[in-house]
Amino acid sequence: MAPLSRRLLAETVGTALLVAVVVGSGVMATELTDDVAVQLLANSLTTVFGLGLLIWLLAPVSGAHFNPVVTAVVAFTDRRPVTDALGYVAAQLGGGVTGALLANGMFDLSLLQLSSTARSGANLWLAEVVATTGLVAVVLAVGRTGRAEAAPVVVAAWIGAAYWFTSSTSFANPAVTLGRVFSDTFAGIAPASAPAFVAAQAVGGVLAVVLVRGLFGPQERASQPFTAATHRATADGSAANHSDGSVSSSSSSTGTPDGSGTKSTRA
Repeated sequence: MAPLSRRLLAETVGTALLVAVVVGSGVMATELTDDVAVQLLANSLTTVFGLGLLIWLLAPVSGAHFNPVVTAVVAFTDRRPVTDALGYVAAQLGGGVTGALLANGMFDLSLLQLSSTARSGANLWLAEVVATTGLVAVVLAVGRTGRAEAAPVVVAAWIGAAYWFTSSTSFANPAVTLGRVFSDTFAGIAPASAPAFVAAQAVGGVLAVVLVRGLFGPQERASQPFTAATHRATADGSAANHSDGSVSSSSSSTGTPDGSGTKSTRA
């Protein structure tokens, strides 16, 4: 298992790059076309590819959560150390803000800015509940069914689909939501709109735990701490759930990684 310092670095870098992907691709899309459908297509495809790659790359280090809801759910279901979970959340939130500032800098925008895009309404909050429930359920289900090697693909696929079938374009991630507050661009969300989105995402996390328990029954044993050798099958074929992010297989002596983001996002 990687030291906590390395795991926190992976969560910070992964979340920062995820937000940079979401925000940066949104800026590029609006510079290239005025067609909103094409803008959303470019933003969603870039996010799918970026998220899948980040999960594949960093899951062996930290579990590639990149999402406070995923971290909270994994901490609860797998009885993970609270101190580790708090460290993960702090790293993710810091990474989310850093990623937005990075995207602003790359496109020669004001580094420090707040979004003016209001996103409010019961329909959007419901969409965030649905998007986050699906994301976390996918993460947990992949681990519970021993198909951890599919995590980069299926987690990213859910986010890509939810971009298009939810009215909120599937933020599904408090860290990504916070980061997007600091981008007055296509992907931004006004500060006043963010708390309701985060609350809806938290509800989605709870519903995902209930849903997965109903589908697969109670979890029989706790998995190892927030880390793992993802994509590596074990002798007994078991797998542990993680992520915003991602999931990975584990043996009784090896930690494992979950699923987000999320979207996470317009992402």
